[in-house]
Amino acid sequence: MKTTLNLSRFFRACNPSKTLVMGNASDRQYYIDFSDVRGCKIVEELQRTIVRISPDEPTCQLFTGHIGCGKSTELQRLKAELEFAGFHVVYFESSQDLDMADIDVTDILLSVARQVSISLEEIGINLQPTYFGGLFREIADFLQTPIEFSGGELSIGIAKITTKTKDSPQMRSQLRQYLEPRTNSILQAINEEILAKAIQQLKYRGQKGLVVIVDNLDRVDMRPLASGRSQPEYLFIDRGEQLRRLNCHLVYTIPLALIFSNEYETLKNRFGGGISPKVLPMVQVRQRDGSDYEPGMLLLRQLVLARAFPEVSWNRRLELIPELFDHPETLDRLCRVSGGHIRNLLGLLYSCLQRQDPPFSQDCLEAVIKDYRDDLLLAINEAEWELLYEVVNQQSLKGENEYQRLLRSMFVFEYRDRQGRWFGISPALAETEKVMAWQQNYGRLQDAIQTSPHPVGHPSPFPPLPMGEELGVRIGEGKG
Repeated sequence: MKTTLNLSRFFRACNPSKTLVMGNASDRQYYIDFSDVRGCKIVEELQRTIVRISPDEPTCQLFTGHIGCGKSTELQRLKAELEFAGFHVVYFESSQDLDMADIDVTDILLSVARQVSISLEEIGINLQPTYFGGLFREIADFLQTPIEFSGGELSIGIAKITTKTKDSPQMRSQLRQYLEPRTNSILQAINEEILAKAIQQLKYRGQKGLVVIVDNLDRVDMRPLASGRSQPEYLFIDRGEQLRRLNCHLVYTIPLALIFSNEYETLKNRFGGGISPKVLPMVQVRQRDGSDYEPGMLLLRQLVLARAFPEVSWNRRLELIPELFDHPETLDRLCRVSGGHIRNLLGLLYSCLQRQDPPFSQDCLEAVIKDYRDDLLLAINEAEWELLYEVVNQQSLKGENEYQRLLRSMFVFEYRDRQGRWFGISPALAETEKVMAWQQNYGRLQDAIQTSPHPVGHPSPFPPLPMGEELGVRIGEGKG
């Protein structure tokens, strides 16, 4: 029987902003387990820490990685596995509640309190914390704005305050000045009047405890504060100790740049309780020498084919490649150029769908790749090119802010293999005339140094950069 492609379903499944919800059967059929080719089994480690090592004592675990590399999908898988193990899990995207450009610790604490309350109310557990009734009345008086609140509506009360202050930076600042000296009291009230009672009632129902997963905090804006600290440094290093004091199992996402901070050890000790954050690397589609990593390529092919033919078995999907691409090499080209970044891959596939119906031609894919590459090139300045050349040569990254920008801008991807962590330039950038000319120039210089009877020192570990007319292209222009 011929398998027919459902084009509208395929289009929806390729939406790069869609997170797979593992509790949803229709989403589960799209899921591919990449843990073996990422070089780590992060979900298993997070789950094991809660279920096996410390089921009855609160834990706080930190999780990070490139935006779009699949963290949310993995956290949804963690949620499903923890629920299967008997825990009540509250998962929420903090960006839905909070302004990522302007967050304080009390915002996060109240957001957790609100989301836990909503989740418990949905299963018939209605808490009536007395502390917050008084606090909300005081806030209304302080802000000189009416906020109606009844004692049993914690989630609604917090939502009303958030709504009042969301569009007014001045009111939000006033509220924070009022709440800041009360942070410890708020923490104590959340622990005693919400979390402790929730866990007690959950265990009475036969569940093992409460887990709160706070996603999207890795998107917190890097803007500098008046103190000179960046917003993430303030939240997760200076105030991380307070965030970990919520008395339940916690999983927080944090910005990847903090892994390269000079204060990484402080972050690990204050916020992580001495445990290093878990980092989700890219799916490894290439090896350090630039050749294909076939296990990773195989799974990325399956990701694409599963979005089109979710009901079809793994082996049979390979027979259906001609339904999606003019040639198997076109599919491989898509997988390679994505660099193993899941959202990049889906974004390129989505763009192909916007241009034509499958099977996609090589010309269609190349046009999409060119647009993607041109967008990247527009964002790179000459100082960043110099840093990129260093990454190409050394496959490592330093902790300075300049290098962190390369990660945030997705010019550079992180991989793991048996030797450990390594970094590679985005494959789309690696194909530009600029990078290829530099690599040829560098290779010639290395050959000359090795064959010269009197090696001459060079003031820089890198050859002179090909620029302007010498390169034969305009600065920043990629290979078509």
